[in-house]
Amino acid sequence: MNIDDWKSQVKRGTLEFCILLLIKKQPSYGYEIISTLDRYPIIAAKENTIYPLLRRLLKEEYISSSWQEGTEGLPPRKYYSLTDKGEEYIAAMSVEWDNLLNAINEIKGEEA
Repeated sequence: MNIDDWKSQVKRGTLEFCILLLIKKQPSYGYEIISTLDRYPIIAAKENTIYPLLRRLLKEEYISSSWQEGTEGLPPRKYYSLTDKGEEYIAAMSVEWDNLLNAINEIKGEEA
Protein backbone atom coordinates (compact mmCIF):
# COMPACT_ATOMS: atom_id res chain seq x y z
CA MET A 1 0.00 0.00 0.00
CA ASN A 2 1.32 3.44 -0.83
CA ILE A 3 0.67 6.64 1.11
CA ASP A 4 -2.19 7.71 -1.19
CA ASP A 5 -3.99 4.42 -0.56
CA TRP A 6 -3.52 4.87 3.17
CA LYS A 7 -4.80 8.45 3.05
CA SER A 8 -7.86 7.24 1.14
CA GLN A 9 -8.58 4.73 3.90
CA VAL A 10 -8.15 7.41 6.57
CA LYS A 11 -10.60 9.67 4.71
CA ARG A 12 -13.13 6.89 4.28
CA GLY A 13 -13.08 6.20 8.00
CA THR A 14 -13.31 9.80 9.19
CA LEU A 15 -15.33 11.74 6.62
CA GLU A 16 -18.72 10.98 8.19
CA PHE A 17 -17.44 12.10 11.61
CA CYS A 18 -16.04 15.34 10.14
CA ILE A 19 -19.28 16.14 8.32
CA LEU A 20 -21.31 15.61 11.47
CA LEU A 21 -18.92 17.80 13.45
CA LEU A 22 -19.29 20.59 10.88
CA ILE A 23 -23.09 20.36 10.99
CA LYS A 24 -22.97 20.34 14.79
CA LYS A 25 -21.07 23.66 14.73
CA GLN A 26 -23.77 25.22 12.58
CA PRO A 27 -26.48 24.08 10.17
CA SER A 28 -24.90 23.93 6.71
CA TYR A 29 -25.81 23.27 3.09
CA GLY A 30 -24.01 20.76 0.89
CA TYR A 31 -21.75 23.07 -1.07
CA GLU A 32 -20.75 24.84 2.15
CA ILE A 33 -19.70 21.49 3.65
CA ILE A 34 -17.71 20.63 0.54
CA SER A 35 -16.00 24.04 0.57
CA THR A 36 -15.08 23.72 4.24
CA LEU A 37 -13.66 20.23 3.75
CA ASP A 38 -11.63 21.51 0.78
CA ARG A 39 -9.53 23.49 3.27
CA TYR A 40 -8.27 20.16 4.63
CA PRO A 41 -6.80 18.08 1.78
CA ILE A 42 -6.71 14.86 3.83
CA ILE A 43 -10.54 14.92 4.11
CA ALA A 44 -11.55 16.96 1.04
CA ALA A 45 -14.28 15.23 -0.96
CA LYS A 46 -16.35 15.88 -4.06
CA GLU A 47 -20.11 16.13 -4.51
CA ASN A 48 -20.41 12.49 -5.61
CA THR A 49 -19.11 11.46 -2.18
CA ILE A 50 -20.72 14.09 0.07
CA TYR A 51 -24.32 14.08 -1.18
CA PRO A 52 -24.84 10.30 -0.93
CA LEU A 53 -23.33 10.44 2.56
CA LEU A 54 -25.72 13.27 3.53
CA ARG A 55 -28.67 11.24 2.16
CA ARG A 56 -27.62 8.23 4.24
CA LEU A 57 -27.23 10.36 7.38
CA LEU A 58 -30.74 11.75 6.74
CA LYS A 59 -32.15 8.24 6.28
CA GLU A 60 -30.49 7.10 9.50
CA GLU A 61 -31.95 10.20 11.22
CA TYR A 62 -28.61 11.58 12.43
CA ILE A 63 -29.37 14.82 10.58
CA SER A 64 -32.48 16.61 9.36
CA SER A 65 -32.88 19.00 6.46
CA SER A 66 -34.89 22.10 5.67
CA TRP A 67 -35.06 24.44 2.73
CA GLN A 68 -34.16 28.08 3.27
CA GLU A 69 -34.73 30.87 0.80
CA GLY A 70 -31.60 32.33 -0.74
CA THR A 71 -30.69 35.98 -0.48
CA GLU A 72 -30.45 38.40 -3.39
CA GLY A 73 -32.15 36.14 -5.91
CA LEU A 74 -30.15 33.02 -5.09
CA PRO A 75 -32.09 29.76 -5.20
CA PRO A 76 -33.25 28.08 -1.96
CA ARG A 77 -30.70 25.88 -0.23
CA LYS A 78 -31.16 22.66 1.71
CA TYR A 79 -29.62 23.11 5.15
CA TYR A 80 -28.66 20.14 7.28
CA SER A 81 -28.96 20.15 11.08
CA LEU A 82 -28.00 17.63 13.71
CA THR A 83 -30.80 15.66 15.38
CA ASP A 84 -30.81 14.42 18.97
CA LYS A 85 -29.91 10.98 17.61
CA GLY A 86 -27.03 12.62 15.72
CA GLU A 87 -25.83 14.28 18.92
CA GLU A 88 -25.70 10.88 20.62
CA TYR A 89 -23.88 9.39 17.62
CA ILE A 90 -21.26 12.16 17.65
CA ALA A 91 -20.75 11.70 21.39
CA ALA A 92 -20.10 7.97 20.87
CA MET A 93 -17.83 8.65 17.89
CA SER A 94 -15.89 11.25 19.91
CA VAL A 95 -15.18 8.72 22.66
CA GLU A 96 -13.90 6.21 20.11
CA TRP A 97 -11.88 8.89 18.29
CA ASP A 98 -10.21 9.91 21.55
CA ASN A 99 -9.51 6.24 22.32
CA LEU A 100 -7.90 5.84 18.89
CA LEU A 101 -5.75 8.96 19.25
CA ASN A 102 -4.66 7.90 22.75
CA ALA A 103 -3.72 4.43 21.49
CA ILE A 104 -1.75 5.85 18.56
CA ASN A 105 0.06 8.35 20.78
CA GLU A 106 0.88 5.62 23.27
CA ILE A 107 2.20 3.33 20.54
CA LYS A 108 4.28 6.21 19.14
CA GLY A 109 5.62 6.85 22.63
CA GLU A 110 3.89 10.21 22.97
CA GLU A 111 1.67 10.54 26.00
CA ALA A 112 -1.51 12.56 25.53
